[in-house]
Amino acid sequence: MDDAKTAHLSDTRTARVTPEEALAMHAEGRPGKLETRLTKPLVTARDLSLAYSPGVAEPCLHIHRDPSLAYDYTSKGNFVAVVSNGTAVLGLGNLGALASKPVMEGKVALFKRFADVDGMDLCIDTEDADAFVNAVRFLGPSFGGINLEDIKAPECFVIEQRLRELMDIPVFHDDQHGTAIVAAAGLINAAHLTGRDLKDTRLVINGAGSAAIACAELLRAMGMRPENIIMCDTKGVLYRGRTEGMNQWKSAHAVETKARSLTQALEGADVFFGLSVKGAVTQDMVRAMADRPIIFAMANPDPEITPEEARAARPDCIVATGRSDYPNQVNNVLGFPFIFRGALDVRASTINDPMKIAAARALALLAREDVPEEVNTAGAGKSLRYGPEYIIPNAFDPRLISRVPVAVAKAAIDSGVARKPITDLPRYARALTGRLDATANALELINERVRANPRTVVFAEGEEEKVIRAAIAFRNAGYGTPVLVGREDRIQATVAALGIPFPDGIQIRNARLSDSNRRYAEFLYAKRQREGFLFRDCQRLVNTDRNVFAACMVGTGDADALVTGVTRSYSVALEGVRTAIDPAPGEILFGLTLVLARISGTVFVADTAIHERPDAATLAEIAVQSAAAARRLGHEPRVAFLSFSTFGDPKGSIPGSLREAVKLLDERQTDFEYDGEMSADVALDPALRASLYPFSRLTGAANVLVMPGLHAAHILTKSVPRLTSATTIGPLLMGMGRPVQIVPVDAGVNQLLDMACLAAHAAIAR
Repeated sequence: MDDAKTAHLSDTRTARVTPEEALAMHAEGRPGKLETRLTKPLVTARDLSLAYSPGVAEPCLHIHRDPSLAYDYTSKGNFVAVVSNGTAVLGLGNLGALASKPVMEGKVALFKRFADVDGMDLCIDTEDADAFVNAVRFLGPSFGGINLEDIKAPECFVIEQRLRELMDIPVFHDDQHGTAIVAAAGLINAAHLTGRDLKDTRLVINGAGSAAIACAELLRAMGMRPENIIMCDTKGVLYRGRTEGMNQWKSAHAVETKARSLTQALEGADVFFGLSVKGAVTQDMVRAMADRPIIFAMANPDPEITPEEARAARPDCIVATGRSDYPNQVNNVLGFPFIFRGALDVRASTINDPMKIAAARALALLAREDVPEEVNTAGAGKSLRYGPEYIIPNAFDPRLISRVPVAVAKAAIDSGVARKPITDLPRYARALTGRLDATANALELINERVRANPRTVVFAEGEEEKVIRAAIAFRNAGYGTPVLVGREDRIQATVAALGIPFPDGIQIRNARLSDSNRRYAEFLYAKRQREGFLFRDCQRLVNTDRNVFAACMVGTGDADALVTGVTRSYSVALEGVRTAIDPAPGEILFGLTLVLARISGTVFVADTAIHERPDAATLAEIAVQSAAAARRLGHEPRVAFLSFSTFGDPKGSIPGSLREAVKLLDERQTDFEYDGEMSADVALDPALRASLYPFSRLTGAANVLVMPGLHAAHILTKSVPRLTSATTIGPLLMGMGRPVQIVPVDAGVNQLLDMACLAAHAAIAR
């Protein structure tokens, strides 16, 4: 099931946020999760004349003559409506249209995040199927597709069927088909691993709602025999002749069988699909199944039977669930964004069975391939290799965007529903790869790896409210054990003022009263005794400076990583930390800031923290370390040394050090592109560079910008977020011998949490 939609219902093993955090996230700044962004400049009167009157008349007239031109002149071709009446919101039931809006906004966000599909949430305030259909059927001119969401059965069947008949754009009920497609992908691989042929496989489905019926229908279309699929609801087996609790959709899946209960149906069954409730399946039922049984217990937040219980009964079973804390998660986000991406790109008139089957097969085949290293290292302490515990791809596998849409597009073309066939599918796949920024995937994979390998992180300024909130969030996210440095009474008072009990799993260390002070002072004295430090100086620093105390914790191995910065300037905080922790051998300290822009993607900027005017050797080393960091975050680095000068014009002393840095790199065995010196526009605009400087070594837009000095780096990274919609992460402190991150003094809870997670991840990689 859709993990993004059900995480808040799960127990403490998968809890990611508190209710207070969720409400604060939705309310802070501009309320909600969506806004409208202009794709064309509207600055001058000429711009307005082109975009609106009188210029807008031209595309209107062209579309009037040829309606297909709407895809060329408007956003229709990349625009999906996410439509609901709120009658089946998450696992919460009928909340109504208005209360469903946060979920629908979230669905729009997932479309954009995973497949670069734009969307709009439309909450229809009626439970009458006819009225709902009539409200949606006339929206076709505005959208390239309709995604139906959280509509209860059986109305969802009626609504989808009628809208598909009335509209000439794809209509897709994700609660039905998304689950079915991802579950089918897992079943393809589970059957492959157990030597089964789908046409001979016996399946029992518990649950007869929209997702269950969609699973049965898709598997029939894939070759499973109808008589081999037994479906159960709360009253038992759907058998031929049953009248109680039946309707036309259930009746279509009634079969000739003597079984009347789920227990009887599972005797000798090969596969179980659960789309029902917690605890519906017992270990005795699992023991009665065929050899090497396949169990997809997809109820959320708790499965029909846990993987531990199933394997205790049958060690030879393959298990999938709807949860992210178990292997083989059936997660709708693997399906709907990429299915719509492919359907929109060929202007499909519908999403048919061949397209759904193609998506399922593409997912199945992807799971059989070698897993990218950045995804593999995020596995829960295990290598992700095709087998019983890896039959479904990871939701953050960067290859999804180039595999599933291509398969869907090809199926649409082959089945005759594509109105704009793509002739060069390999080129289409390459284009898809460039649509998304790799940073978001990489950061989520880092989060997953930390959850799988928790670490102890010290929050040096533990009495600050936002630091306490970040520590609680760190603990709730499953990242490890947070340690708050401060006075216990003050921390407890702050937590009480927040109106929450002090959570278990958070440690408090008072620097003045700690039993470890003597040991930390000896550690510090051993490091600094030949640098003018007396032992009593070290004792005083450990007792009074929380950054020094926290750094000693990390330096002696009592903690894995450190986060600080909200009460002192970056340079002062760094000075305290460096008293106890040295740079890593062979590396230099510098700050690396990630600028996440909506259009151009992520750009890495260095040095943003340490060196006021770096010399050529330092610039070269910053480039090497920055390129390595960019690669770890999923980017192929292209390094530009920035200046006011481009390849000698105009001349000056600063460009000379940049040119020398390039020469130093020329003498090294580097594995990334680099060039300079050049101005920022030349670095970021390949067309401009190609026209004026065709000799440049860079093959695309630079994504690592090495700045000539700290002044330029600060001006760039401090002004861009306030002048544009870009956001920044950092500066990340690079080159320390132990994992340390220093946040800006105005950092919020989320930034503190992100930096703590990055520090924990660095500790894992040590």
